[in-house]
Amino acid sequence: MEPVPNTSYWLDVLALAYFFIIWMVYSHTTANGFAGRKSLTYEMNEARRQWMTTMSTRELRMIDTSIMLGLQQGTGFFASTSILAIGGCFGLLNSSGRVLTLFHDLPLLGETTQQLFETKILGLLVLFAYAFFKFAWSYRLFNYCSILIGGVPMARDRGADDPLVVAGVNRAAGINIQAGEHFNSGLRGIFFSIGYLGWFLHPLVFMVTTTLVAIVLLRRQFFSRARDVLMKNSVNAGL
Repeated sequence: MEPVPNTSYWLDVLALAYFFIIWMVYSHTTANGFAGRKSLTYEMNEARRQWMTTMSTRELRMIDTSIMLGLQQGTGFFASTSILAIGGCFGLLNSSGRVLTLFHDLPLLGETTQQLFETKILGLLVLFAYAFFKFAWSYRLFNYCSILIGGVPMARDRGADDPLVVAGVNRAAGINIQAGEHFNSGLRGIFFSIGYLGWFLHPLVFMVTTTLVAIVLLRRQFFSRARDVLMKNSVNAGL
């Protein structure tokens, strides 16, 4: 007969399911709002559209290309950091036996085996790999946006309502927003990987740390001073 999974096994499964549910709920809330409030990300997307509209009126666009360069450098930094974290996970796998011996001295550590411990490390590796691909695609989209900025006709020559100007602004703004969304998704993976670390101690700790990470991120998106600053001067201030 096949061995029946013990209580600890089902607690691990529950904690992991809770982790992904909280992640999905947070992502959905950020995109669609919370208690009638728009998120900080939503406001920044509107600012990106305004940026591209203003850019179309500038003859010399060194300011815009400098901003794009800064965005690319920040994205490249996080992509490189994710690669280093992936390497650290592989190093942890190679020494999992010794690390697990040290972990057994911690009072909060639940029942675990080397196989389960290595599975947790692989899960952490997947999170960092997810973040890397998000950052890498964001970097590429910012590069595309730089090209699109160069192709936007001058609004002063054609008029702000000219179809070519409007189409160019919309394309540049759309790619810029997508690049920002992928960057935010990569950051979300990094943030939630901090909550994931609680699983190495105990499934219940895992659930608590996941909840705390989600609360911190929700506060920053919907109740932070940064959001308040944007909303005070937003045409959508009533939302």
